[in-house]
Amino acid sequence: MDTFERRKKRLDRSITVRCRGLYALNSWREMLFLLAPRLLLIVGLLAMPLFLDMYWQRVMCAAGIYALLALGFDFLAEYVGLVCLGGAMFIGVGGYISGVLNAYFGLPPLVTIPIATIGGAAISTLILSPCLRLRGIYFAIVSFMLPLFGVYLIIALGIFGSTEGISALDTLPNIWVEQYVIIIMVLISLFVVRRLVNEDLGLILRGIKDNDQAVRASGIDITAYRIRAVFIAALMGCFGGAYLSHLYGWLGLSLFAMDFSILPIAATVMGGMGTLAGPVIGAIFLTPMSEALRGFGQLRVVLYSVVLLGFILYRPEGILRYLDRKYHQFERWEKV
Repeated sequence: MDTFERRKKRLDRSITVRCRGLYALNSWREMLFLLAPRLLLIVGLLAMPLFLDMYWQRVMCAAGIYALLALGFDFLAEYVGLVCLGGAMFIGVGGYISGVLNAYFGLPPLVTIPIATIGGAAISTLILSPCLRLRGIYFAIVSFMLPLFGVYLIIALGIFGSTEGISALDTLPNIWVEQYVIIIMVLISLFVVRRLVNEDLGLILRGIKDNDQAVRASGIDITAYRIRAVFIAALMGCFGGAYLSHLYGWLGLSLFAMDFSILPIAATVMGGMGTLAGPVIGAIFLTPMSEALRGFGQLRVVLYSVVLLGFILYRPEGILRYLDRKYHQFERWEKV
């Protein structure tokens, strides 16, 4: 009897082939097939607060902040070639600007959050601008050190409450406003960033990542485009910091915590680098998981690390790429 080796072969679903181009759509079924994953993410995020109690609603608010940071990290790393570990700096700068304006000048959160978002992004970009000529690990190290610099500067000068922080800040009106402000901002940021990377700006940024010397030789100021990209990522991070200071009505040195630099990277790895929506999904999974493991004490870090290691070893493409492949393709065994 002949023996054959067998292997799995991946094939596109027929509807996937028909829907591959937008202009090839010729039925509502095909249009729904194309839009279903996006609608699932949007509707899922908007409906999530309705099924959670107040404790887990607060956890999902934190997940939204991490999602913004992870989206910014993925944008800079995969489309610009800048591995920025300064997420904690974005959170700290945005949080302190918003908190100080509220505590010292009496401005309401409706005013302080937009000011802190734009002003904090401008300050963060100005701080990072001299470092943009650095590449690879050198830029990553410098951006990772900046939050530490901010912490020790506040302690040394004894400003903004020093180690005790500032309390009794104005909070958002209610839990529903808290929830939907961050959810809507995540969805808007995801939509805007995805549009940007598909426009001329995204084309130039990818060219800078692949071969910055060739782009420079074309007469394009690559530093100016990198500054724009950093400003876009900083906008999302600074909004997260400003929102966080009014979420808990308090600001302190914990806004510069390294969790805001490390967890977004883990969320990006889990969700799928280069997908933009993947890091958002990764943050939504990772933050509640981290909170659920809190009861294990120090063992939580071990379990947390094992889960991440499993994704890196067995699902390096991330959750979103895996689900996308299963959605658009099927597998069957064939003889070799």
